[in-house]
Amino acid sequence: MPEAVMDAAITLTDLKKSFDGGKDFVLKGIDLSIPRGKITVIIGFSGTGKSVLLKHILGLIQPTSGSIKVLGQELSRMSDKDLIRFRTNLGVLFQYAALFDDMSAIENVCFPLREHRRSLPSKEVLEIAERKLIASGLESKHFHKLPSEMSGGMRKRVGLARALALDPEILLYDEPTTGLDPILTEMVDNLIEQTHQMHEGSTSVVVSHDLFAAFRIAHHIVMLDKGKVLLQGTQDVFLNSNHELVQRFLDKGLRRK
Repeated sequence: MPEAVMDAAITLTDLKKSFDGGKDFVLKGIDLSIPRGKITVIIGFSGTGKSVLLKHILGLIQPTSGSIKVLGQELSRMSDKDLIRFRTNLGVLFQYAALFDDMSAIENVCFPLREHRRSLPSKEVLEIAERKLIASGLESKHFHKLPSEMSGGMRKRVGLARALALDPEILLYDEPTTGLDPILTEMVDNLIEQTHQMHEGSTSVVVSHDLFAAFRIAHHIVMLDKGKVLLQGTQDVFLNSNHELVQRFLDKGLRRK
């Protein structure tokens, strides 16, 4: 087995997805190895299949054909019950944090612990939730606020704390800076990087349209186009590429510099 595959946290092989019975494919044969222990940023213009790809990695969508291996496990062969159990290895920070509106910050973080660690005493659940919130940079005075009482940055921190609650091996970020101003965007980028550094050996996958952020935090960059991998590698691979679409994306995406 090639070393790159052995070191992959996620391996996608000839992954195809059609929602209309095979007439129009959103994913058109994705071959991709996401390295273990690194930050990988998946970029591309809108409509290139980034979100659909993320849902496949989470096991929320079954492929039309192809293979999805996450931490060595083939997701397409798992039952719904096994998938629910397996997802405890994955933490997700959703695009708009997706907090429960009627739960406080600390209750949101307690939720996955109460769902998947039911043997834990209530006191220990609260202690874990407090540690995760502090590690995510939220001050204790905000622990009992509802999402409607928090700023966008605070909600992101709570969402991240909830994603970390079960100590997942893989953290997935779905367009984490969409709709944020430049200051908050930089804060979220720093938070992703710091969180990765604090969790040695963990793998981070960021789905984003923000090439500037990718160049700041990524060890590995993947660009999708029309449902396929157009280019992947380090920053230098992208900067040295002569592909017209890559050059257009670089021109638009790096203007913030």
